[in-house]
Amino acid sequence: MHTFDEIFAIAADRHGGPDALEKKLSKPKSVTELAAMPDDRWLSVITKTIFQAGFNWKVIENKWDGFETAFDGFDVGRCAFMDDEKFDSLLQDTRIVRNGTKIATVRENAAFLLELREEGGVGHVLGGWPSTDYVGLLAMLGKRGSRLGGASAQYAMRFAGRDSFILSQDVTARLIAEGVIDKASTSKKAMAAVQRAFNTWMGQSGRTLTEISRVLAMSL
Repeated sequence: MHTFDEIFAIAADRHGGPDALEKKLSKPKSVTELAAMPDDRWLSVITKTIFQAGFNWKVIENKWDGFETAFDGFDVGRCAFMDDEKFDSLLQDTRIVRNGTKIATVRENAAFLLELREEGGVGHVLGGWPSTDYVGLLAMLGKRGSRLGGASAQYAMRFAGRDSFILSQDVTARLIAEGVIDKASTSKKAMAAVQRAFNTWMGQSGRTLTEISRVLAMSL
């Protein structure tokens, strides 16, 4: 497996040099910033990611103000206790994409976030989860959240600004090239191997998962 500096050099060569590559890298929010992020913003980001999955992202983006209004600003309490009358009205609401299964996830994930309030707070749990066990966070989201398995949880955490990696096609290709995995990661064993590799590169570079993930993607 190449060191992070070696992979960075490969990516830099493809993207105009080290300085040019550095400008393309973004840093995640701090743990303090994530802890202070209101619950409704977590629910908004999670919902947006779920609705974008398998759909045209621009359509969701263009309708997002309507989503915010239709779901009461993603107030966690209101969404968690959404009654059938409200749910049925949303199925007819042209301000949003009227997908009943995905609409149901708003209620289910709001209830999940209410549970996290009892565990120290949404921002504290999701934002403060150690990056060295990021796969543990993804597993928890897949188990306790609604439609947060696979890539959805990865993108939701990235869009929320927490430190994260996304196993995109390019990142996966680099991990395969490095001998970390031999195919797309779906098993616990493969995800553990991915986490170990990222932990190694974090130790070598002092960089975040977010930065390392972007460098891996741009090394192809």
